Amino acid sequence: MGESVRESQGATTVAAGRASILGAVARLLLIRHGQSEWNALGRWQGQGDPPLSELGRQQAAAAARLDPVDMVAASTLQRSRASAEIMAEVMGLDPPIPVPELVERDVGELSGLTRAQIEQRFPGFLEDGRRPPGWEQDDALLGRVVTGLQRLAELVGDQTAAVVTHGGVIRSLEGHLGCPPDRIANMSGRWVTMANGRMAAGERVHPLHGVDIRVPP
Repeated sequence: MGESVRESQGATTVAAGRASILGAVARLLLIRHGQSEWNALGRWQGQGDPPLSELGRQQAAAAARLDPVDMVAASTLQRSRASAEIMAEVMGLDPPIPVPELVERDVGELSGLTRAQIEQRFPGFLEDGRRPPGWEQDDALLGRVVTGLQRLAELVGDQTAAVVTHGGVIRSLEGHLGCPPDRIANMSGRWVTMANGRMAAGERVHPLHGVDIRVPP
């Protein structure tokens, strides 16, 4: 069989190939990243790349105390990558596997804007569900996300992985799997299983529920 991974900057990057183990069931915990600096300011992110806030870094460390997993993976945007690096270090695991297909939806001209700025530049768009130029369509988003998860599942095999990604990615996948729509807090997410190319939704998880995180002034 062809090679399914390639090495890049000390970490394994998911690549094309078919090296899945017949009958293997990969369990993937898709988690939204910790709070970013733009989250804290109320700015839409999309594929903008702000860093984690200090609260976001502490959220990632706290979430790493969830049930043990075998490996960690992440989108290549720094808010997800940094969250995953913190989790992997706390868990004593190898560096996160970067999965480029799991970056957030491209929100086009909304990136970097607050809700008030969006309403000023694009009156009524949010209320009416209209989208600005550059908005990534649902089919394109879902297509790349499913491709990335299928490739990751081949690497995970019969093990478990925490996969740090984005709210838009998780909600898109949940809709595809028939889950009711719901907001996703930072460092919350959902289990999915993948076997023989088929995906199924598991339970929503909230690792920070009841956790008191305080950032020094």
